[in-house]
Amino acid sequence: MDLMENVRAKAKANPGRVAFPEAGDVKMLTAIDEVVQGKYCTAVIVGNPDEIKKICKENKIDDSAYEYVDIKDEKYKEKVLAKYLKLPNIIYGEKSLRRRMEDPLYFALMMEAIDEVDVTFGGFFSTTGDFILAAQTIIGLQDNLDIISSVGIADIPDYTFADGGHLIAAGDCAVATNPSASELASIAIATCDTVHAVTDWEPRCAMLSYSTLGSGQGELVDKVQTAVKIANEKRPDLKIDGEFQLDSAIVPEVAAKKVKRESEVAGKANIIIFPDLNAGNIGVKLIQQFGHSNAYGPLLQGFRKICSDCSRGAPVGELVGNILFSVVRAGELKNGKK
Repeated sequence: MDLMENVRAKAKANPGRVAFPEAGDVKMLTAIDEVVQGKYCTAVIVGNPDEIKKICKENKIDDSAYEYVDIKDEKYKEKVLAKYLKLPNIIYGEKSLRRRMEDPLYFALMMEAIDEVDVTFGGFFSTTGDFILAAQTIIGLQDNLDIISSVGIADIPDYTFADGGHLIAAGDCAVATNPSASELASIAIATCDTVHAVTDWEPRCAMLSYSTLGSGQGELVDKVQTAVKIANEKRPDLKIDGEFQLDSAIVPEVAAKKVKRESEVAGKANIIIFPDLNAGNIGVKLIQQFGHSNAYGPLLQGFRKICSDCSRGAPVGELVGNILFSVVRAGELKNGKK
């Protein structure tokens, strides 16, 4: 079973409730229709129901299975607000929250915070920065993590990794610009948890550098070395190791020559963590262009609950894939898994 077949099976076995606060476009609604028809989730459309129903009717999309939440419904708004105000560590006061609830994105995130839905899927109209800010302030950060980041999963033809397949996960290639050592450790931990949730792999996470275990020196190397130590202290249950050069991380023959100590990761990593966004963005594009790779994601991570950003430029198939990943991750979270 390939990755997406496995994700579809897991989503169908444990469908969640997904809030869509930015559904006012036929492409987004087409993706929603596919996941609803496939019984992968319940779609909760947050906003102005009349506008969405009109688009559905004009494009012959059957919305009979959708749930609609009208943000002008004062009774439901007061219910959501009252429950949210009882949560610990909220940032905004009641007056500020009332103002923000006029935005469907903030309304949906507050619904998620009080467990009315399992996922908020936005970003189709709002920018990534605006989406992250809203989710970070309403949902908050996961315990023991201090940064929001992302992971992409690359399917690389004609290259076999340690698990016998063509997939490898890479983070962070889209969000965190220049993470500190502590933030880099958080990215590694979050990436391991995300990848395990959607693939069932046992994570073997290599933290990358231009140096392998001290072969190079400098503050850039020091940062990665410190990040490895922090990650291992925070999550000794995870296999996170480094600092490694890329070939030492994924090629067993190179690891045998360069890594002169025991390592459960060297030469067989299925997750690679770039030291900053320069390296990550360049690296993932090299994988895509030279490796002719398909990439899933980026999947946002680090929030207390599953919040998914998308791009209005994404094709319907990518939107569907990201919704399915989100449903699976939320299901794992509800079952007490990371």
